[in-house]
Amino acid sequence: MTRIAVTGLGAISALGASLEDNWQAVLAGRGGIERCVMGDSPYGPGGLELPMARVAEGYEAAMDAALGKPTAGGLDPFAKLVLAPAIEALAQSGLRGHPVLEERTAVIFGHGLGGLATLEAGYERFFGLKSPRLHPSTVPKVMVSAGVSAAAMAFEVKGPVFAVSSACASSAHAVAQGAAMIAMGQVDCALVGGSEAISTAGCVRAWDAIRAMSPTTCRPFSADRDGMVLGEGGAVMALESWDHASARGATILGELVGWGMSSDAFHITQPSPEGQARAVRQAVAMAKASAKAEDWRDDILISAHGTGTPLNDAAETQSIVEVFGEAGRKLPVIATKSAHGHLIGGSAVLQAALGLRALKEGLAPPIQNFNERDPACDLDLVLGEARPIASKLLLQNAFAFGGLNVALMFAAA
Repeated sequence: MTRIAVTGLGAISALGASLEDNWQAVLAGRGGIERCVMGDSPYGPGGLELPMARVAEGYEAAMDAALGKPTAGGLDPFAKLVLAPAIEALAQSGLRGHPVLEERTAVIFGHGLGGLATLEAGYERFFGLKSPRLHPSTVPKVMVSAGVSAAAMAFEVKGPVFAVSSACASSAHAVAQGAAMIAMGQVDCALVGGSEAISTAGCVRAWDAIRAMSPTTCRPFSADRDGMVLGEGGAVMALESWDHASARGATILGELVGWGMSSDAFHITQPSPEGQARAVRQAVAMAKASAKAEDWRDDILISAHGTGTPLNDAAETQSIVEVFGEAGRKLPVIATKSAHGHLIGGSAVLQAALGLRALKEGLAPPIQNFNERDPACDLDLVLGEARPIASKLLLQNAFAFGGLNVALMFAAA
């Protein structure tokens, strides 16, 4: 099987505009969740106060400077929030300007909802102002493929370029698709990731209607957890065939050694531990198959989906125990949504990037906002402060509405 190297990582969230900013924040136990008043449109019902993790303004100028031309103004926030970390990931990988980008590289990004800021602005113009004409760039900015198209044009990528959408598993599906294309020999490299920008008046009200959002903060696996917290941002990783990365002398940050995908075929919002376990079991089996038997060790760091909702965290605990048995309760578990919120389509790759840093540094960042242990979530949760770990493998879970599950397995470089 083709070995797949990770050679670049980029991130932006409420914790900062780079992966290093995000890593230092979670390592120190600093969060980006704050109370915000959302939905103050003159055409809406008034503001709604709730906790959110919003990206600070000002990152667009650095993005335009890195690209050497004004680009941000023509993009919806969701596309900007994936293009910015793509620049960082390519710079770290050393692939910016490399000939492989022209035809032997894929760009695959995942998003749950696309250009909502642009869409809602258009609706305000049409339904609120009664204007018969919308802005001519509305469709290009709203379409879910706007982010991959922006990246392809920015980096002159002429190979396979497309977007995937599977709610909270979107960026994890993007990783699996990019890895499969490398493994099949279709491309040598893949720029994969995702983003979300959903702090809009209508979207926040829609999420509030589900009754899944916390009125306080995100507390994964805590007995008093009361819901998820929405976050903005995105993350991107550069994947390459191991041979290609080695031949050009790239610094390898980690290795993607397994992935699994499943569908619960059960419920549009409620999770199924059995469905989640199927995806995890596939990823673990692939990882084991790629390693020498004598080298396999069950020293896995689990980066949990960890949304902080009562049902999801309990179901994820069950799926972990179903795959690993009682030994699964002794594997260290982190849940960084407690710091950066739930980026929906962008969460999985952001969490995986932080997990890879944890493997590299030998430190697991603490789960924030935790108050009380829950017998239904009896796992080895990393709490209080960063914990030294000896883990050489990372399991990244991503479990989405609609019962769409992805598990990714990475090995330390």
